[in-house]
Amino acid sequence: MVRYAKLILAGAIGVTMVAACTQESSDTFHGEAGGFNDIGFGNATMNNTLVHSGERGYVLDLANRFAAEVDSSVNFAFNSAALDATARQILARQAHWIRQFPEVRLRVYGHTDLVGSSSYNYRLGLRRAQAVVHFLVAQGISRSRLEAVVSKGETQPLVVTQGRERRNRRTVTEVNGFVANSKLILDGQYAQVVYRNYVESAAPRTGLTGVDFSSSGGE
Repeated sequence: MVRYAKLILAGAIGVTMVAACTQESSDTFHGEAGGFNDIGFGNATMNNTLVHSGERGYVLDLANRFAAEVDSSVNFAFNSAALDATARQILARQAHWIRQFPEVRLRVYGHTDLVGSSSYNYRLGLRRAQAVVHFLVAQGISRSRLEAVVSKGETQPLVVTQGRERRNRRTVTEVNGFVANSKLILDGQYAQVVYRNYVESAAPRTGLTGVDFSSSGGE
């Protein structure tokens, strides 16, 4: 009986280990592509800080505004990190938006298609991200506000194909935090930052028609 119980226990442990490995493999496969490449920049610490300070929701609001109001991506020719005329126009609009919100930090992620080795594509994705950063800096954006240049290489294709695919050869610019020591942020006026345009446009009208009622009779 004891031997039988031990066999059952060993079998259960084996099943648990297989399940754990399967789950880990499943998580790796179905998780965010390229997550293993994001090695650093204090992501976990930064996220925790944003959550506890109450900033996280406002960062997401600004990120959504950025993505909705300007094109956050630019594309590249095959095996190239050069910015074409279309990319420069898009980045000029990005820079204009960024200048309206001097409190925010941003990241630029570089991507490639699946042609070529993963190590080469990682370096190519980085060169593309660097090209975008250099352009934004030339447009008057402080380099200190571009918190990190990140390459995802070939790990996050928009279109899964082994061939050349222009949509995969891209960079993505994202709002990902607030500038340290920003006066507005220290004052806790996050909503004023996020909804600045809306607040200004929502100033109540006086409703006055220009008619002078001061001399009219009253009840």
